[in-house]
Amino acid sequence: MSITLSDQDKLTLRTAAWGAVSLMSAAGAAGSSHKVATEGSIALTSATGVVGHVLTKAPKGVKYGKSVADLADLVLPALTASMSLLKQQDPAEADNFRSTVSVALEAAARTHQGRPSPTLAEMTRKITAALDAA
Repeated sequence: MSITLSDQDKLTLRTAAWGAVSLMSAAGAAGSSHKVATEGSIALTSATGVVGHVLTKAPKGVKYGKSVADLADLVLPALTASMSLLKQQDPAEADNFRSTVSVALEAAARTHQGRPSPTLAEMTRKITAALDAA
C-alpha cells in the first residue's frame, strides 16, 4: 500500500515521537535526563520504513511550552493523531510507528538501574494510552 504524508502529517509524527522521548526525559530527570533522551533518540533514528524516513529528523519550530504539562498537552494528542492517520493510510506503518515509540520508551526507561522509577513508569503508561486511543 502506498502512503502519502503531507508536511503537516510528518510534523505531527515527529512531534509525537520526539515529544514522547522528551516526556520520558522530563520524567527521568531525577536520574539522568540526558541518558534517557539519548537512548530514546537512538531508538527513533533506528526506525525503518516510512516511519523511519520521517523520524530521522526532530521537529523544527515546535513550541513545547514551559512545563511538562504543556509538553504533554501537545504530545499526547499528537500520538493519538499519528496512529489514526497511519491506520487510515497503512496499518503496517501504524504498527511500525507504535513499535518504534514503544522501543524508544523501553530504551529510555532502561537507563535506570533495575526497575524504572514510578515517574517513568507512569509517563510510559500515559504515552502508551495515547498510542492506543486511536
